[in-house]
Parts: sequence; structure tokens; C-alpha cells
Amino acid sequence: MGKIDAAVKSMRLRTLPLSLAGVVLGILLAYADYQVDWKTGVLIMLTCVSLQILSNLSNELGDVLHGTDSADRVGPQYGLNSGVLTIRQMKGLVAGAVVACLVFGGWMIHQSFGTLLGLEPVCLMMLGVAAISAAMKYTLGRNPYGYRGLGDIYVFLFFGIVSVLGAYFVAAHTIPSWILLLPAAGIGFLSICVLNVNNMRDMETDAANRRTVALRLGLKGARVYQTVLTVLGCLCLVLYSSLRFFDVWHYMFVPLFAGYAVGLRMVWTRTGRELDKALPLYVIVTFLVAVTMGLGYIVFLF
Repeated sequence: MGKIDAAVKSMRLRTLPLSLAGVVLGILLAYADYQVDWKTGVLIMLTCVSLQILSNLSNELGDVLHGTDSADRVGPQYGLNSGVLTIRQMKGLVAGAVVACLVFGGWMIHQSFGTLLGLEPVCLMMLGVAAISAAMKYTLGRNPYGYRGLGDIYVFLFFGIVSVLGAYFVAAHTIPSWILLLPAAGIGFLSICVLNVNNMRDMETDAANRRTVALRLGLKGARVYQTVLTVLGCLCLVLYSSLRFFDVWHYMFVPLFAGYAVGLRMVWTRTGRELDKALPLYVIVTFLVAVTMGLGYIVFLF
């Protein structure tokens, strides 16, 4: 594996659909309610992708620096822990990802509001800085919050609440109703499912350095936790559609919930490395649910 291939692998591109789920849903819901500039929508997604890549690179760097990842890790081998990339090279990739976040984030705000000044742009820039910091400090730094079992809160806030509401606000310049918290929370809960499966898979190797929620709950408790998260996520999405003007198109995402049933069966019957197959399932199903749900509100307009 060459250095370029190793760098791309460390970006963990398979995680991008999950990070895009919330912002795509926010953009589509905004489009259904207001006129949305397509360039702004593209920049929202590019900013989101940059943040996710930053998070993935920082996560690998932090794990290696703290001695959490080694050659015998249960999950996939990436560029740094496989020895192809050096720590210095990984720090360079992290720095590049930070620059990408700043460039696309600033461009996104300027495209949407026409300026970087004013209350809304400044508040969004502050939120962007917070997102960059949170993406890096999951495993980096002296006291990374990911090692203290706080990763679930981070995922709920940034993959759910911030992604859906933030994308909606940047696209439409308003948050018209509190019920938008429901799809935001729904995507947040379903995103935690992915993290929880990852933590269940890595329970043995994480025990030395981390105190994830899965480790605190134990295997059976983590399985129950996964079930509760899945049910809550689905209920939030259905409840949102029920509170909107009724139309069958608003429920076109519901059949995709069958994918979560398959995922839960895998969670309840597999352990360790076998759980790795459940990760892409949860990622793809959540992305498809978000896209299908958003499209349902657009189709309703025609």
C-alpha cells in the first residue's frame, strides 16, 4: 500500500454517507419549504465532508499517540497504525483538513449570506470553529472526550442537531418550527448506533485506554442500548412526518427501517470482528432514510 492509498484509506471515506445524512436532510427539508441556492447546498456538503475527514484523521492520530491502536486492533488497519504513514505526515494531513474546513466553511457562509459580517455569519463561524475543535479533540489532546464515554453526545449533537438544523438554517436563513428538532434528533440517535456498533466491536482493545458507553454497559447492555437508540431514531422521524400535513409521500422512508431490523439481528448475534459488517449497513440505511425522507417532502410539492 503506497502513501497516497494509505492517506485515502485513513480518510475512511465509507463514513461520509453518515456525516452527509443530516445535512442532506436539512437541505432537502429547506428546499421543500423555501427557495434554496444550489451552490449553497453543495458548499454545505463540502464543509461537512471536510469536517468528517478531519475527524477521521484526528481520530487515527490520537489513537496512535495514546497507544490505543496497534497492529492487533480488531478493526481495519489504516495508514498510520499500519506503519505506511509517519506521525509527521498524519499531522500534515490533519492540518490540510483543517484548512479545507475553514475554506469551504467560510465560502459556504459568504455564498449564503453575501458577507462574513453580521450576527448570523459570525455565529455560524463560531459554530464552525467549535465543530473543528470537537472533531479533533475526540481522541487528540491530553484529555480526549472520546475516551471518557462522551463520544455519543458529540455524535448526537453534530451528526444530528447541528447537521440538520445548521444545514436548514444556512440554506433557508430561518428555523420555522421547533418540530425540526425531531428529524434532527432522529438522525442523531441513528448516528450514535454506528458509533455504538464500532465501540462494541472494539470492546476488547478499548478496555485498556477508553471508557466508552459500550464498555460501561457491557455487551448485553450495549445491545439493549443499540435497540433503544434505533427505536428512538425511527420514532422521531415518524413523529415528525405525523405532525406535518399528512401525505403518503411523507412516509416513503419507512420501508427502509427493515434495514435496521437486519442490523439489530447482527448486533444481537455477533461479537468482535464480525460486527464490522454491521457498520456499513447502518451507515447506508441511515443515509438512504435521510435522503428518502427529504425527497418525500419535495415530491409532495408536485
